[in-house]
Amino acid sequence: MDFEVIIIGGSYAGLSAALALGRAKRNVLIIDSNKPCNKQTPHSHNFLTHDGETPDEISTKSKAEVLKYPTIKFIDGEVASARAVELGFEVVLSSGNKFSSRKILLASGLKDIMPDIIGFKECWGISVIHCPYCHGYEVKDEKVGLLLNGDMAFDMAKMVNHWNKEVAILTNGPSNLSKEQTARLKSKSINIIETELFEIAHKDGYLSRIIFDNGESIELAAVYAKPKMVQHNNLYIDLNCEINENNLLVVDAFQKTTSKGVYAAGDCATLFRALSAAIAAGTMAGAMMNKELIWEDF
Repeated sequence: MDFEVIIIGGSYAGLSAALALGRAKRNVLIIDSNKPCNKQTPHSHNFLTHDGETPDEISTKSKAEVLKYPTIKFIDGEVASARAVELGFEVVLSSGNKFSSRKILLASGLKDIMPDIIGFKECWGISVIHCPYCHGYEVKDEKVGLLLNGDMAFDMAKMVNHWNKEVAILTNGPSNLSKEQTARLKSKSINIIETELFEIAHKDGYLSRIIFDNGESIELAAVYAKPKMVQHNNLYIDLNCEINENNLLVVDAFQKTTSKGVYAAGDCATLFRALSAAIAAGTMAGAMMNKELIWEDF
């Protein structure tokens, strides 16, 4: 085996796992394709000692810390395939290079599938946001929208109403809210707009107004949205790992997937998309992979 562990994905979860493994004297290869989902996000929040820093600043410092450990190697590249072999696993990069390891950590995150709305992609992570804990304080007390429908819209409206008293639900078509939910929302002065969206008008990703198909518009400071998410790659298929109804890798409390020797951490395995959660999951995965290797060799 070339390495004891190969980590596919060199962002927060992958680097955190590598740090634990490096401190355990493990030979580790991190392979990263440089496609972070928060690339546009101007600031990261709700993460102690780093609140307000950019995601790139945090990952750059983290990478430098991890690579101080001499048994950790990092390469830029895209993993094209992975498979189980007799003593572990083999991964093949799009360049054709091959590497083998005893364990694999999948930490390549998720890819957000943007809706076909002008301006959505450019505003994603800046003023079209997904989490009040990550972004809510920066738009507190402003007028915001929820690009959601049905139960998800109702639940998010209850949450966001704590930060913002002026909230509009943009169902982007006929509402799927129940009569009871609609009545409750209206009692809280939360407006429900069923007209389809045409454009999110913005400047450099900062939203100014929502323009609807009928030409009407509404001024908002931000919009919460939950676009569809898929895995960044199909390596989980190669490795026979189970995913759930949310397209997330199924893991146990120790970040083990349903395939022996394969672990997963970070956004690819949880709905809780936060730096602190990804880092914690990476630490757990690194420690558990090291423990498994020790147990196998003892």
